[in-house]
Amino acid sequence: MKSRSSFATLAAAVVALLIAGVAMASAPRQATLLIRHQVRGCHTWSLNGGPFEASHSVALSRGAALTVTVTVTDDDMMAHTLVKVSGPAVSIVDVKTIGMPMSQVPGAMTHMSASTRVVFAKAGVYRFTTRAGGHYMRMKTIGRDNVLRLKVTVS
Repeated sequence: MKSRSSFATLAAAVVALLIAGVAMASAPRQATLLIRHQVRGCHTWSLNGGPFEASHSVALSRGAALTVTVTVTDDDMMAHTLVKVSGPAVSIVDVKTIGMPMSQVPGAMTHMSASTRVVFAKAGVYRFTTRAGGHYMRMKTIGRDNVLRLKVTVS
């Protein structure tokens, strides 16, 4: 009888580990955001090619990977700077665009198609926003400008 209960305990432990592994594998290690201009609200962003909205939440998993990232590309008619509002320390790396100088401010996307990448070293809950800069060209908009918000949960 004792060997059957040991086998049942071992089998249950293996099943639990497999379920945990599948759950961790299902969360991605990276995400992308694209900021765009629009007439109502001035700007929104799309998470991983989804709908353009002012606020997004994404869950990422470190798993066995050392690098968990979010890359933001600015295709808006105005400059944006990605700003961490809360959460553990991150590394913000500007992704150089060919032919354009890089900003001295991490997270500053100073021209159309500029990108910045956030690297998450620790699990935690992170919150970001953008600070909008000047317009590249004058555009009419309707209503108040959207405040872009992002919540990233890294497990």
